[in-house]
This record gives sequence, structure tokens and C-alpha cells, in this order.
Amino acid sequence: MSAMAIIAVAGRKGGIGKSTIAGNLAGEFHARKRSVVVLDADPQHSLAAWAAQGQGILSQCVQTVADGDAVALKALARAAQKTADIVLIDTPPGMPETAYQAMLLADVILLPCGPSPMDLMALKQSIALAEKAKTARREKKTRIRFVPSKVTMSTNLSKALPVTLAEMGRKVLPAISLRVALAEAVDAGLTIVEFAPGSTSHVEFDALAKAVVRILAR
Repeated sequence: MSAMAIIAVAGRKGGIGKSTIAGNLAGEFHARKRSVVVLDADPQHSLAAWAAQGQGILSQCVQTVADGDAVALKALARAAQKTADIVLIDTPPGMPETAYQAMLLADVILLPCGPSPMDLMALKQSIALAEKAKTARREKKTRIRFVPSKVTMSTNLSKALPVTLAEMGRKVLPAISLRVALAEAVDAGLTIVEFAPGSTSHVEFDALAKAVVRILAR
């Protein structure tokens, strides 16, 4: 895995699992002996609240970006790069300037998408913003990937989601299911690798982390 990589988890719609993905990927990278900083750029500071629930990995690595300020985000990300192998940025849904700044900084942009038609509609806006950032960031090739999120494979919409996303022209990474264990881990202030190692949710996040590692290793 390359050192000093920045990963932005972005999306124009709230409730699609951005914080869940950013926080649990931090746990997976930490378990792989990588130093991690997580920047909580959402003014709601869901990740910071999650970290404050316990004494786990997130309590050690989450930093808040005051008011989701894009300028402050850039400064914190550059500072974090000096000490961390991986910098994860959880972006706000309703602040395109901040999300765009995160995408400009990112080596990998993860775009989570749920199975509902509204999620897919909002994803198109996220793709456009990510493509704009990729074009502007000329010094490196930014990779944009979809992550099926909050899926329930007993439903037809969830079953069709990976194919639907692939048809939108970007590679699709392993899906994250909607499971009670993830909510329970948040309540405990822990990532899923700490809370329920070996569980289905942990296996899914392990697969997602492996996919991201392969991208960064290229």
C-alpha cells in the first residue's frame, strides 16, 4: 500500500452510509498496522460523536473540521499526511465546496450509493463533482469507485444495485449490507473489527478494505 494516501468518502445525499464506511475503513487499516487519521468534515460530526462513545480506534484518530470549512479541511489533510499512512475524509452531503475540496485532495474517491431510486439520482451529482475534481487534479490519476451501501440482499433493488452502478461507468467495490451489528458498534464507540470480528459485517468491510488496498498499490 502506498504511504500518505488520501481517501474521500463522498455523496450529495445524506443517510447513504458515508460515516459508517469512513469509520470502519479506519478500523480495517488500523488492523493492518497502518497509521490512520479520519477527518470529520460534516458539521453534524457524526464520526466524532461515534468516537466519543468509547475508547476504541476512532477515539485516537478522528479530527473534526470546524463547520465543514473547505480551507480548514485542506490544511488539516496536508498536516495529517505528514504523520499518517492513510487519511480518510468523511464529507458533508449539503456542502459541495467542502466535498469538492476533499475530492481534489483524494487519491481515491469512494461514492457510496444505496439501492433506492433517490440514492441513484443523487449519485449522478456526486459523479459530476468527482469528475470535475479528477480533471482539475492533473498531477495524479484520481480513482473514482462506487460502493453499494446499506443493501438488503433479500430485496430486488439491492440485488440489482451492483449491476446498475456498473452500467454508470465506474468500477464497483464490495457491498456493505444494512446490519444491526454496525449500529451496535457505533453505540459502543467501536469499529466493526473491534466490536464483532469475524461477523458478516466485518467480513464485508475486510473485503472493501482489501479492494482499496489493491487500488492504492497500483
